[in-house]
Amino acid sequence: MSQLKNQMGAFITAEEIDGMVTDLAKQIERDYVGKDIVMICPLKGSVLFVADLMRKLQLPMVLDFVHLISPRGECVRITRDIDVDITNKHVIVVEEIIDAGRTLDFLLQRLRASDPASLKVVTLLDKPARRELPLKPDYTGRTIDDRYVVGYGLDSEEIGRNYADLYTFRN
Repeated sequence: MSQLKNQMGAFITAEEIDGMVTDLAKQIERDYVGKDIVMICPLKGSVLFVADLMRKLQLPMVLDFVHLISPRGECVRITRDIDVDITNKHVIVVEEIIDAGRTLDFLLQRLRASDPASLKVVTLLDKPARRELPLKPDYTGRTIDDRYVVGYGLDSEEIGRNYADLYTFRN
């Protein structure tokens, strides 16, 4: 694991991430005053972000998880669907990063089919340079250029998710 960090440079510190999460929580609270929300966390990368975001939100909420896979060149598949009924509920999908957007688009279509009262997306990082579909998150912590990022839930072959800071590979 230390070998991976040795190949990388600091990108966003844990303190900066905390500030981004705090700002996102404030925005969401303003938009959802007096409303219950359902937060949907796509596994695995969004776990740290959703945990931190939930602790900062002072709103009634339910959390559920979904696991989607999209092997290169193959269709997106759900390996674990949500359990909660989201019909007429205010739903927020919590993404750690939006890249190409294929998996998120698939998830949003699936969730819309359940007729939520509202459906929004919050992302810690948005990477529009790689976007293949016209998706725009409702809440964004930071827009980044096209770089590979590891840490705070993001991995390189399942390694690095536990890093408190975000790192990028040195060129």
